[in-house]
Amino acid sequence: MELSREQLLDAYRYMRLIREFEERIHVEFATGGIPGFVHLYAGEEASAVAVCMNLGEEDYIASTHRGHGHCIAKGCDVRAMMKELYGRRDGLCGGKGGSMHIADMSKGMMGANGIVGGGPPLICGAALSAKILKTGGVAVTFFGDGGFNQGTTLEAMNLASAWKLPAVFVLEDNGYAESTASSWSIGGGDPLKRAAGFGLVGRSVEGHDFFATYQTARELIEYARAGNGPSFLHVKCTRFYGHFEGDASTYRAPGEVAAARRDRDCLKLFRDRVTTMGVLQPPQLDDIDSEVVALIGSAVATAKEAPPPDATDLMSDVYSSY
Repeated sequence: MELSREQLLDAYRYMRLIREFEERIHVEFATGGIPGFVHLYAGEEASAVAVCMNLGEEDYIASTHRGHGHCIAKGCDVRAMMKELYGRRDGLCGGKGGSMHIADMSKGMMGANGIVGGGPPLICGAALSAKILKTGGVAVTFFGDGGFNQGTTLEAMNLASAWKLPAVFVLEDNGYAESTASSWSIGGGDPLKRAAGFGLVGRSVEGHDFFATYQTARELIEYARAGNGPSFLHVKCTRFYGHFEGDASTYRAPGEVAAARRDRDCLKLFRDRVTTMGVLQPPQLDDIDSEVVALIGSAVATAKEAPPPDATDLMSDVYSSY
């Protein structure tokens, strides 16, 4: 793999930004200032960043209810995201979407989605558009192990295969669909076999390893971009928090999360690898840590002071003209 020092610094910066965003939201949500439901992405950062670093402005992604990481990795404005979570008028979606419905079409982010399995059909449209207009673009959908059992996902995989669309289906298998273990709920046991049933080329990767995930995602994205049809990526990862903020996580074994934070933290593993190899120095990464903490702190303070939508905003953004 050929990644420059600048690219490695960017990868660490994005992963650290996602982690700090989520860790801070975990604290702020407990105060009652953030409305609605929140589902945190902490622990899965390498998946979003590794995939999105292989995408360009012509490419689109569709996300899930656990979408903050995908938004940040695709380049969405963090301050506007924070305002959106707080329901502020200057939020990324005018304060109307909140955590589960952040979208920014200018960045190719088709939206987080409160509907499980809601993203895969959307990327079929984006991929079909790219194919017909010959933009060279690829459309990527992220979904969880629960979404993998939805008919919408399977139908989208079949459609993408039948139409030979430049689409990539990314299963972020964090072990649980809410509280149901994916080891039990995915019929057949092997997600790659299910994908193969629809004619999709598939690969599986350990999601805590940024480098393996980056390289595998790159191969599958380029496969789709070259006109070979859709591909499938099974990312095995773990989330550090419950399904939603407030989830007691009693379905997880004692010490499970602590072990994951100790042994499978993608940020720690990335840092250890690049510093041991001498490619990057610890002070460089420390500087990024400090910058990110300051940025998130400023974003929270700004969001708290920002005005909410008013009555004149009620009927805006109901329809869109094309």
